[in-house]
Amino acid sequence: MDEPRTTALHAWHLEQRANMARFGLYDMPLWYPAGAKAEHLAVIEAAGIFDTSHMAVIGVQGVGARDLLQFCFTKDLQRCLGKDKGPLVAGRCVYGIFLQPDGTVIDDAIVYQLGKNDYMVVVNAGMGGIVAAHLDSRKKDASVTIVDYTDRLGKMDIQGPLAAKILKKILAVPEEVFAGMGYFSCKGGFAELQSPVAVSLLNGTPLLISRTGYTGEFGFELFIAGEHFVSLWQTVLAAGEGFGLLPCGLAARDSLRAGAVLPLSHQDIGPWKFAHNPWPFALPWQEGARTFSKDFLGAAALLNDTSSEYTLPFAGYDLRKITVGKDTFVTDLRGDTIGQVLTCATDMAIGRVGEKIVSVATPVAEGRSEDFKPRGLCCGFVKVRKSLAVGEQVILTDGKRKIKVEIREDIRPHRSARRPITAML
Repeated sequence: MDEPRTTALHAWHLEQRANMARFGLYDMPLWYPAGAKAEHLAVIEAAGIFDTSHMAVIGVQGVGARDLLQFCFTKDLQRCLGKDKGPLVAGRCVYGIFLQPDGTVIDDAIVYQLGKNDYMVVVNAGMGGIVAAHLDSRKKDASVTIVDYTDRLGKMDIQGPLAAKILKKILAVPEEVFAGMGYFSCKGGFAELQSPVAVSLLNGTPLLISRTGYTGEFGFELFIAGEHFVSLWQTVLAAGEGFGLLPCGLAARDSLRAGAVLPLSHQDIGPWKFAHNPWPFALPWQEGARTFSKDFLGAAALLNDTSSEYTLPFAGYDLRKITVGKDTFVTDLRGDTIGQVLTCATDMAIGRVGEKIVSVATPVAEGRSEDFKPRGLCCGFVKVRKSLAVGEQVILTDGKRKIKVEIREDIRPHRSARRPITAML
């Protein structure tokens, strides 16, 4: 096995005695001494920061850039914003999928429009070169430039209800930065990738800030030139003192995203058709019709799909979970195998009050008791060979342990990701 890659913060992680493990091509922190439970709860109740520099960034620029992305990316860039389905514009970003012609997944991604012909694409660890090559093979306009910025940038996430209050301490003119900054919007830039609105730290260092994340909670992703990344991390940490800010590893990232019903690429979506799953919003479905609002790579395969595989969210009745592997299966209550487990994590911020799942963030008026202490519930995704109704129970098993869970439409309630920024300041 090749030596793992490292981010610019690798030495810092080791100094903080992080539990490290290989994730994709990178040696990354799983958790720090505070523990994954404390990190998970910090993001729900205060704030957490994540080193996400292992993610890959691709620049796509030129007159034909939009047409290229419009064909290769599932989201309809002409009809994707708001209730009225307006076009993607500078300062906004959208989530979607890059597919093979047969409708199977290459990777999921967020596409940011920074200028009239300037786009930034964020994909998963180790996928920068693959997605860049995929786009290059499909481009028809020689003027389009595609640049893989893998390992050249620093990226960190600050997630949680106090994220804006912490960033307010380190940004130049934060009032202007936060003004009108809705969910899935972005401002600022670095190097060749610039939005119309400049953003900088108090010391003048430029960065890009977006109202996105992978936790289901309010927060931001920050992009900065690689040489400034360690300094940015330390600046944010210092600003978070007194706010309950914790550095968080991949374990908390995984449990938070599972409770928020967000997929892990190459695990919950992958080399099977992107169909019958909880993320139809990533496809450009025509309202009221069984067709798409545009043509795109893989569209025909999805429209003609006859597969009977269904990816569904689930939640358990306690915090017990099982390790996902090739021998981890889903059975019905009779014991007949009907599929496989894709993700099984424990969301430590939730529990059951009767049959209802509540969170530490659930208002008392909506079901949380005054003395509620979350014990945690296992949750994640299964891929099964038949459609299952919400509330239907199945068994997860690794051959030794059996855990009864229920199929859910949603898991962790009262998530904060979409709250107005004015309410969080």
